[in-house]
Amino acid sequence: MISFKINRLIEDRRSLRSYRADKLVEPEVLLSLFEAARWAPSAFNEQPWRFIYAFKNTSAYEKMFATLSPGNQTWAVNAPVLVCAVVKLNSSHNEEYNRHAMHDLGIAMGMFSIQATDLGLNLHQMGGFDRAKLEADFNIPAGFEAVTVTSVGYSGPADQLAEPFLSRELGPRKRKELKDIAFEGTWKF
Repeated sequence: MISFKINRLIEDRRSLRSYRADKLVEPEVLLSLFEAARWAPSAFNEQPWRFIYAFKNTSAYEKMFATLSPGNQTWAVNAPVLVCAVVKLNSSHNEEYNRHAMHDLGIAMGMFSIQATDLGLNLHQMGGFDRAKLEADFNIPAGFEAVTVTSVGYSGPADQLAEPFLSRELGPRKRKELKDIAFEGTWKF
């Protein structure tokens, strides 16, 4: 339940698992998601995010799909696009560890998500993948780290999913109460 008025795109965003296998994502539509991510703010304007993407029925897609955990493979099989979000770990201006890099990538993925929602796309970010295999298979250099793999496509019927994913797909969105995440003046726990 939403406590205060928020942007419709934020309210409508979901991380669904069912995709229409018959409806592809056009390259220019996908590129608009990266364009939205490109405009995210970042510390020192480092823009530490990088993306590797693959369309279904390509060898790159099969390689990326093979790195997903078995649980994610069961439902991601119909996703027409997979995107790996990668972060540059050190700052360009001093080559020291950039402790803001993950935060900055998160903002970029937030922009990516909002753009996807605006275009009627669904996406689901996954942490369940073999990072070492993905980094090796896609030649990700030292100093960069694969953080998530995201499925992108148009939402499909929930009933094509098996449990436990079907009930998750149909269930209500769950969020912590505002009082449990925002504290005035001092930490409340």
